[in-house]
Amino acid sequence: MTILPVAYLGSVEYFARILAGGCTIDLGEHYVKRSQRNRARILTANGPMDLSVQLCRANHPGTPVRDMRIDYSKRWQHRHWVALVSAYRSSPFFDHYAGELEPFYRRRYEFLADYDLELTALLLRLLGDVPMPALAQRYVEAGPDDLDLRSRERERKAAGCARMGAANGEGGVPPGATGFAGADEKGPAFVAEPYFQLFSDRMPFVGNLSVIDLLFAEGPSAGPFLRGCLR
Repeated sequence: MTILPVAYLGSVEYFARILAGGCTIDLGEHYVKRSQRNRARILTANGPMDLSVQLCRANHPGTPVRDMRIDYSKRWQHRHWVALVSAYRSSPFFDHYAGELEPFYRRRYEFLADYDLELTALLLRLLGDVPMPALAQRYVEAGPDDLDLRSRERERKAAGCARMGAANGEGGVPPGATGFAGADEKGPAFVAEPYFQLFSDRMPFVGNLSVIDLLFAEGPSAGPFLRGCLR
């Protein structure tokens, strides 16, 4: 079994794991700041950009992620949609999918988990009617054969890889680098295979962004592409 956190516009690896099957999304784990749970990375003309869902009481440790409430006092929905339109309106499949995504930046959800899960369900449908993983309301104890992708340490490893790539002029996680699961994890390894990116004429390929970067670029081919990212 692969154990995943909830994710806001989850990464290419996140969806590659779901498409591989055998996944459970843990709603009973404690919320982790600065993670995919409320943060997504997109690609703009100026390089990678993080989009963060604003939360109430985000600095209080020990809160189950299912109980995290969204804060609408700072108009983050408007800012996120403006950023997505600015970054991707010229991409091949933006017009094809924008109408289905835009309502998520108008409708208000009380809880982060509900928002993330409904958005994930939409993205899975756009990737080829892929079924949602199992949901666990209580914390899932990982067994010896489980691939646990919830921990902060692994997500920090991925963020460090992205920062290292940017510092080396590579613009992020290069092809062949692992995502938030380390190379020593159980199961197949994630490989950030390159695909067409809108700003490839001015910057190198940036791996493991939000899956919408792939979806806007590859359209119906995004699902089969994801299935080739685990080796």
